[in-house]
Amino acid sequence: MHSKLPNISTTIFTVMSKMANEHQALNLSQGFPNFDASQELIDLVTKGMQKGHNQYAPMAGTIPLREVIAEKSNRLYGSTYHPESEVTITSGATQAIFTIIAAFINPGDEVIIVKPAYDSYEPAVELFGGTVVPIQLSAPDFKVNWTEFAQKITTKTKMVIINTPHNPSGTVLSKDDMLQLEALLKDTNIILLSDEVYEHIIFDGQPHESAAKFPGLVERSFITASFGKTFHTTGWKMGYCLAPAQLMEEFRKVHQFNVFCSSHPMQYALAEYLKTPEHYLSLPQFYQEKRDVFLSLLQDSRFKFIPAAGTYFQLLDYSEITDENDVTFAERLTKEHKIASIPVSVFNLNQQDDKVLRFCFAKNEDTLKKAAEILCNI
Repeated sequence: MHSKLPNISTTIFTVMSKMANEHQALNLSQGFPNFDASQELIDLVTKGMQKGHNQYAPMAGTIPLREVIAEKSNRLYGSTYHPESEVTITSGATQAIFTIIAAFINPGDEVIIVKPAYDSYEPAVELFGGTVVPIQLSAPDFKVNWTEFAQKITTKTKMVIINTPHNPSGTVLSKDDMLQLEALLKDTNIILLSDEVYEHIIFDGQPHESAAKFPGLVERSFITASFGKTFHTTGWKMGYCLAPAQLMEEFRKVHQFNVFCSSHPMQYALAEYLKTPEHYLSLPQFYQEKRDVFLSLLQDSRFKFIPAAGTYFQLLDYSEITDENDVTFAERLTKEHKIASIPVSVFNLNQQDDKVLRFCFAKNEDTLKKAAEILCNI
């Protein structure tokens, strides 16, 4: 049998979570909260079921949910998305990303990907015959070299994939970054896939510089978002994407044969819940408090760090502790010290090892205290 993805094995998230379970370790590897979602939101899903929203939703999503999403984006970012033709509800952001790539990438097309990168991007590009053109970022600042970026653009470049706030580094793209990207893509037909699933998890008063803010980007962009990340419901697999009508038309051609539609009662619930902006506008403070608690408890540890600017992930530099590569050290931490993390090299070009591990701080305070106690004893 010929494999279309011969070099792909089980994801590092599955590997480390399995190892955490086997060794009864605190699991700060996979990016999911260990606290409950809003009871109000859960009750709204039940209400949606009781009201009979149990059959197929419209292919592109229910109009009430698409309307409130368009209103949110247009209010926050000055965009002009139309709920009928430019918003589609998806079964998580990963499905949206896969569908975008499926709809546009042909054999021979080049796709520029900023690495370290979420591990679904590259396999999807390869499945459809595209060629990944990587831009490797490095610790500790993970800044994009826009001169190098410009040199990677060719006549074969079909798409660019960015992620801000950035998983796994916790950095964010600035307004200047987005303006430079806008200038580089001007007068091209390159599609921008802007993965913005952590848009509401951004710290220290910084604004989220969505692609929706920049006219030269929004006209060529798909923006993907995740209700799982925003509302602590990763297991619901609910997300959405935004794009100009002509791009969205092509997206929906694939979407209808991929999942057709997403959970109907959850769409009902999310449409109601989003009507209260505080439900997402309160997230920066909520997660910054967790970040600050975690880092304050690590002040006397041997790990070095720059506080995450966004996401609910914190990188810890262990270079003063051991010379082990990050995969080996992550495995040893899990087995011997009972704490699981993610080695960042698995997301890098040629497994570049910057001696950093990713820890998820979307946990209750008791878990963060236990984790910090373990890390401070290393």
